[in-house]
Amino acid sequence: MLLAEYRFASLRAMVIAAILWLWASPAAVYAASSFVSLGTGPLAGLYYPTGQSICDQVNAVRGETRIRCSVEATPGSVYNAEVLATGEQEFALIQSDVHSFAVNGEGRWRGRPLRELRSVMALYPELLALIARPDAGIAKVEDLKGKRLNIGMPGSGTRATWEILSGALGITANDLAEATELRPESAGERMCANTLDASLMIVGHPSKLVDAQLKACGLVLVPVAGDAIEALVASRPYYVQGTIPGRFYGLATDTPSFGGITTLMTNAAVPDAIVHAFTLAVMQGLDRLRQQPVLSGLDPKQMVQQSLIAPLHPGAARAYRELGLLQ
Repeated sequence: MLLAEYRFASLRAMVIAAILWLWASPAAVYAASSFVSLGTGPLAGLYYPTGQSICDQVNAVRGETRIRCSVEATPGSVYNAEVLATGEQEFALIQSDVHSFAVNGEGRWRGRPLRELRSVMALYPELLALIARPDAGIAKVEDLKGKRLNIGMPGSGTRATWEILSGALGITANDLAEATELRPESAGERMCANTLDASLMIVGHPSKLVDAQLKACGLVLVPVAGDAIEALVASRPYYVQGTIPGRFYGLATDTPSFGGITTLMTNAAVPDAIVHAFTLAVMQGLDRLRQQPVLSGLDPKQMVQQSLIAPLHPGAARAYRELGLLQ
């Protein structure tokens, strides 16, 4: 996708114009020395380096925007949604299913929707990696019954996905020989020690952590597909089906799976000028961001609309209108 197609050549001028507007606005005092935090995920996952890349791009133009971005390691999407709603963070990466549950008051947020959340952009797909011991007797996702499974840490996107997946499969924690709540690194160690049969990880691909686990002791990727998965995806607009390319991990075949989209979100209370300048700074740096493998497929048209359940923040919407991506 050519950046020129969306007038990206004029982005620097837009950023400067945004700052001139900002200094003339009531938000000027806030923006004159604004420090914004971006909640991500565990250090070993993909959210943290993704957030670091975004903050690096925002900070690269801080001389013009006066916005300094700080990346924060967190437990993951569920935690990020809660903290973002309280205003403790200005921006956060949130898995699209968690994004939807929080905004619509479903799951753990039943009866208390986080109406303060606002969308900024969509980033990349996160497909569920089901990693298993080759001798565990797990050839398909339905084979998890009676197995020792890591279902993800509380507050993580993986755990939220398991809670939906288990319902679709008709498998509860009681149907498992053991249900652990481990970090992915610890789960990998236990699988290699044969004290765990399989582990779930919702992640963008390629993932260094997935690669390391597969190579550590001959672990395998198990397909997450079938009628139950197709019905699940069809009923939930924030999920997508896809394949994990075998070439990412030195495998002979691709592995079908499903998952969500990583979304960048903010709080309605964050000033329009801050979100506007932040959004323009990110869009200005798409070529740089695409150098990170998981972000190599960034498509401006998809970034503006895919899996964005919460309303667009007005600052982001204004930036996209200026770029010709919204009417």
